[in-house]
Amino acid sequence: MWGAAVARRFSHRRAFLVVLGLGWAGYGGLGIIGQPRYGTARGLADLTRYVPGGLDTLGWMWVVCGAVATLAGLLAGCPRAQAAGYVALAVPGGLWAGVFSAAAASTYPPAVGSACGWGAFTIGVVLVSGMDDPPPLHLRKARR
Repeated sequence: MWGAAVARRFSHRRAFLVVLGLGWAGYGGLGIIGQPRYGTARGLADLTRYVPGGLDTLGWMWVVCGAVATLAGLLAGCPRAQAAGYVALAVPGGLWAGVFSAAAASTYPPAVGSACGWGAFTIGVVLVSGMDDPPPLHLRKARR
């Protein structure tokens, strides 16, 4: 009986929030604050000159957005929290896509690959945010 209740409460949308939220926090903490790559620093140079603290501040933005998304995914039955979690996932990726696009068009042409990747990833997050969880097995139509 307990297993069936847990199975009904599982949500693919919330699992997506938790997994990507943890990934975002790890990327910000380990990949931007801990050891920023040259290409990331160079591609974001147009932005970091206007951000106090530079890459460290942007890295903490990723960590905070990841934590928001993770917490939103852990809250069951709270669609507003899920919406906030999806916004927290889309904002840093969208910012990265925009800044890398601008860098690719002006000062750093190799940023075009990162611009495409982050743009596609942000669109993917937006698409998943609009999807519903599949119904439980007992409510699905039988396939013939």
